[in-house]
Amino acid sequence: MTSSKITGLHHFLSRITARSVLSTKEKDAILTLPAQTVTLKAKRDFVQEKEETSYCCLVDSGLVGRFGQLENGTRQITAFHIPGDMADLHAAVRPIGTGGLQALTNATVMRIPRDAIRTLMARYPAVAEAFWRDCMLDAAVLTQWVMNVGRRDAPTRLAHMFCEMALRYGHDRQARREYAFPVTQEQLGEAVALTGVHINRSLKSLRDSGLVTVKKGVVHIHSWSKLVRVGEFDPTYLMANTEPDRPTRLLAA
Repeated sequence: MTSSKITGLHHFLSRITARSVLSTKEKDAILTLPAQTVTLKAKRDFVQEKEETSYCCLVDSGLVGRFGQLENGTRQITAFHIPGDMADLHAAVRPIGTGGLQALTNATVMRIPRDAIRTLMARYPAVAEAFWRDCMLDAAVLTQWVMNVGRRDAPTRLAHMFCEMALRYGHDRQARREYAFPVTQEQLGEAVALTGVHINRSLKSLRDSGLVTVKKGVVHIHSWSKLVRVGEFDPTYLMANTEPDRPTRLLAA
């Protein structure tokens, strides 16, 4: 087992167990999943729309974007995936991609055979439930992103995005007030459906209001409470309904 594999799968396990309760045996089974590590250059597509794959992609390092693309080449980024995210866990049951995947920065991705994931879920129902819950988290994030591009104004969209990523990059449900977020303005615009001009104006508005500064790919949050208010951010959708003191598990018959 390579050090990269240990790191990537441990990050994934941390994400899973933040919302699901697993036994030691179940955790060990996740950590021993087979994987092929692939190193990617920034702006490289590594899964195409409607491509049929035999694996799921676990982000080990860097930042990955899921995207949809029109016939004229215009793209909409529909998700950001950070280390520990299984960017297409749904591929375990639907191998034909619902969107493409691109390395937005230099990244390392672990390809885990879908057959190994399906075997694991069949053997451990609680793991299957945990993976199901993880897919539901992705669906909840997507719902908020749809609200972002459909109903919120430009500064609110960005404020909401910065709040979400602060919580996702954080630990134990605590938001990080400073985190690396090395997306280009073009990529940010593709995520929040704004032009470069609107991105610049909105970033300036947030900075001038003393809320947040983005400099050299790092987000600096100056006032969390105000940023939450401007972004109309309610973190409930990122949380789980399974609290550590109230474990609810799907048990084998």
